[in-house]
Amino acid sequence: MLCIATLLECLTICLDTTSLRQLSVIVPALLSITGRITMLGISRWTDSGGSYRSVQRFFATPIQWGKLHWCFIRHHLLAGKVSYILAGDEVVVTKSGKETYGLDRFFSSLYKRPIPGLCFFNFSLINTQDRTAHPLVCEQVVREQVEGPEKAKKKQTKSKKKQTKTQQSKVKRKPGRPKGSKNKNKKQPELSPYLCFIQGHLKKLLRRIVKQVQVKYLTLDGAFGDNDSLQMVRQCGIHLISKLKYNSALYFAYEGPYAGRGPRKKYGDKLDYDNIPKKHLKKTNIEDNIRTDIYQMTLLHHRFADSLNVVVIVKTKLDTQRKAHIVLFSSDLDLVFDKLVDYYKLRFQIEFNFRDAKQYWGLEDFMNIKQTSVNNAANLAFLMVNVSHVLMPQMREINDNPDLHLRDLKAHFTGLKYVHETLKLLPEKPDPIFYQHISTQIAKLGSIHAA
Repeated sequence: MLCIATLLECLTICLDTTSLRQLSVIVPALLSITGRITMLGISRWTDSGGSYRSVQRFFATPIQWGKLHWCFIRHHLLAGKVSYILAGDEVVVTKSGKETYGLDRFFSSLYKRPIPGLCFFNFSLINTQDRTAHPLVCEQVVREQVEGPEKAKKKQTKSKKKQTKTQQSKVKRKPGRPKGSKNKNKKQPELSPYLCFIQGHLKKLLRRIVKQVQVKYLTLDGAFGDNDSLQMVRQCGIHLISKLKYNSALYFAYEGPYAGRGPRKKYGDKLDYDNIPKKHLKKTNIEDNIRTDIYQMTLLHHRFADSLNVVVIVKTKLDTQRKAHIVLFSSDLDLVFDKLVDYYKLRFQIEFNFRDAKQYWGLEDFMNIKQTSVNNAANLAFLMVNVSHVLMPQMREINDNPDLHLRDLKAHFTGLKYVHETLKLLPEKPDPIFYQHISTQIAKLGSIHAA
């Protein structure tokens, strides 16, 4: 039997007695609910002690969710002698209205355009063995906080800039470097407010988990494939794995003789993606008339402070000889190519967390508008992702069916809810064996993969 109360006992060090009691009522309701997951919908599916006012009080209570997520993962999902990596990414949730805290227009990869909604930045801990991502941090991105006062002033003085542009166009700029400009230290760049926001939460996360898990790599998507992001991650004591633009100008280190005057030459030949030297080829594979060649090199980039461990994946269609390539990189020069590629692939596991949180646990449905309640609603959805990661293996083992899906889990708890509410109407409680038999049969209704 899947027991929720036992599952949440570990959270006593993170929550007070009242909040824990409210959470122990809300979690079973989320597992059994079939409609939209709002505060009113949750209250309709709760047992005794889960009134609408109780649900409201829970959402209005400030909670240290970062500590709570880690406490739950440490007790139920952390495995020994397994390597872990971190993954980070944004998730955008569509919202309407004008009163919701943090509401703005954010770019959505699903809609391929900026949309009105909320944005949350997430860090997930990825188990490299079972290839599962567990949400650790969910922090709301508020545009006024991450853009800084300078960008806000730029928006206010937009009309003035148009006037100055017309004046500047008349004055021709002299060729060469402007007088008085100084060299910038690429290893100590001035981080944007957004990168400072990410770095602050990353440092807190690493301090929290350092005693139990030693994480060496953070994977981010191609939007963070620049020197500022790399230095931001390196300042936290870990390495970055990300992607460069397909046309990035990369150079081999110069190995020729010294010219005898001036500084020593640093950059050698530029990398030609169509003619990469064969000595850097690490693996070749042919499948479905497509040849995949993987190259690994240590290269330089003019905008990066240090050398990069670069992996270029070249795909060639054999019948037409058309080519396409992807450029991955890491700040760890000793990381072998297969692990670098595999770790970047694992970054996509965080997208499954976003999908489950939206589709099953109310990340897309909540209607809260205040800062605390919005934060609680989003983090509650990601807590349910971790809860499902614990319950699904147990359910598959009990039913001896490895194909059970998350929808089967929800159908199971929905059936148990119907059985419980129906048997409460009987004048006498049925025999426990009979009750178990009824529960087993009704819990199959609505499931996709029957036991």
